[in-house]
Amino acid sequence: MRISELLLPEYDNEIAVTRVVLERVPYDRVEWKPHPKSFPMGHLAQLVARLPGWANMVLDHTELDIAPKDGPKYPGYSFEKTATLLAEFDTGAASGRASIAKTSDDDFQVPWSLKRAGTTMLTMPRYLALRSTVLNHLVHHRAQLGVYLRLVDVPVPQMYGPTADEGK
Repeated sequence: MRISELLLPEYDNEIAVTRVVLERVPYDRVEWKPHPKSFPMGHLAQLVARLPGWANMVLDHTELDIAPKDGPKYPGYSFEKTATLLAEFDTGAASGRASIAKTSDDDFQVPWSLKRAGTTMLTMPRYLALRSTVLNHLVHHRAQLGVYLRLVDVPVPQMYGPTADEGK
């Protein structure tokens, strides 16, 4: 079985669960944050919405410079309506899925680098980069968003099993 065939069911599941979490982000609370050092809820939701699109950056290229010395920078954060975040999420999820599906086992082994201002911060095979910078990163920040929802009294959806709000 190809690596992509093993990854796609997991990807599809994480995407479906994440979409439900994003649907619950209340636009009237986007500036709320649980601690002064924390991201505002709207920025965390925007990060979660963008992460599926990172699959393309990992699988269709050999590096990403998140703060190039010259050239366009990765977009900053803004407060967007939930519908806008969902549209970005859906677009990124579909293109990310297509990138995973077309990637050969050999291409999953190609080294991929994350850079900042031309300095390499890490290099690893694309498979590991996809796992760590896309899938695991998505799950991590989705869980944070679930805590934010709980703290503003929005029902938390099931992720890997029942929550206090659903699935009893």
